[in-house]
Amino acid sequence: MANNVYPPDHLLRKWESLIIDEEQNVDVVLYEVFQAGADQELEACCEWLETYVQRWAEWSADFRADRRPKPPSLKEQALQALDRMDQLPTAEDQHIIRRALEQLND
Repeated sequence: MANNVYPPDHLLRKWESLIIDEEQNVDVVLYEVFQAGADQELEACCEWLETYVQRWAEWSADFRADRRPKPPSLKEQALQALDRMDQLPTAEDQHIIRRALEQLND
């Protein structure tokens, strides 16, 4: 079982290039680095579970999906914004609903 605590060299070079050569915002790169570390940890946990827990292969897809949920679709966001309409709608709510409506065909 892999016990990598350091990112691979190609990722280090990529992140370094983003900051130095492309002058990418450091915060953006740090978010990517954090996500990569979290993904590496998730995969290590799944690998361990596959080794020691019976039936893990059946559960692993659900586990990964629960640990890395997809953000709500624009439609879901718009419906949530509408549900909040008993309050004063926020500018963000208005923006979400407008974007959702603009995607509809006439």
